Amino acid sequence: MINTSRIVWAVALATGFWTQQVCAQQQEPIQPIEPAVISDPAKVQLGKKLFFEPRLSRSGFISCNSCHNLSRGGSDNLKASIGHNWQQGDINSPTVLNSSLNFVQFWDGRAKDLREQAGGPIANPAEMASSHELAIQVLNSIPGYQAEFKQVFGAGTITIDKVTDALAAFEEILVTPNSRFDLWLRGDQKALTVKELAGYKLFKNSGCVACHNGAAAGGNSFQKMGLITPYETAHPAEGRAGVTGDDADRFMFKVPTLRNVELTYPYFHDGAADTLAQAVDVMGRLQLGRTFTPEENGQIVAFLKTLTGDQPAVQLPLLPPSADGTPRPVPFAN
Repeated sequence: MINTSRIVWAVALATGFWTQQVCAQQQEPIQPIEPAVISDPAKVQLGKKLFFEPRLSRSGFISCNSCHNLSRGGSDNLKASIGHNWQQGDINSPTVLNSSLNFVQFWDGRAKDLREQAGGPIANPAEMASSHELAIQVLNSIPGYQAEFKQVFGAGTITIDKVTDALAAFEEILVTPNSRFDLWLRGDQKALTVKELAGYKLFKNSGCVACHNGAAAGGNSFQKMGLITPYETAHPAEGRAGVTGDDADRFMFKVPTLRNVELTYPYFHDGAADTLAQAVDVMGRLQLGRTFTPEENGQIVAFLKTLTGDQPAVQLPLLPPSADGTPRPVPFAN
């Protein structure tokens, strides 16, 4: 005979445990990343081609993926990216992965969203060094793009707004869910080691979560670099002051995401920290007024590595041939 009282007790126990897990997750300062939802596959596919399209640059050799390499955590692992005519940029390229979770774009927040950001590098003389007008002329000269833009946007010519809209649609799906930390947040108590849990506890108790919180573990505020102790650098970047013109905003930068941070070295806006251990040490002293012991540093680094999630499985696209029929090779992934 089935003991209904035991069944009721077991269900109540399981439900109570699940409720406790959900409440515990909701109380954590960092939240899980949700998988991407693709609402317009055709626009995403067009945006993917544009992301890998070197003909958007004046030289025909630089694409978005050149500086935001999807095989390298969405960055290029350089202190500052190399642009048109081998010019070195003036700031470290932030990762494009999970960039849709940022409250603004660029280190200084000069773009309000991904659509506004996408048009910047095309016309930047130190990056792709083209212009919006020239880039549109090139795309309009390629029959394959004419057909795809018509399929996605309907009748009408190709415009820069349509280009940035498609690029943003692709970038919005570049999220990295299912990190081991996310699994732990969702109730898998075996997802993290004792050392990693100690690192997360230290990360919280030391105050790191005041800036690195939310699903992206950052990307949702501006903060001064060198809050407790001045940050010494020869780097010319002014931070938010370059946008607002207010000297009080000097060295105010958008807090970077810590998602996939083990892949996106070197660190900081000037790429001055080569390793996570260096970055943790500098942040502790300059932002928190705390010198972490080697053991504490190692614990925090171990925790940070649990934030690496599923990397986007992006198959390299075949780009439309030029107007003269010249086929385009599959662009390099690195």
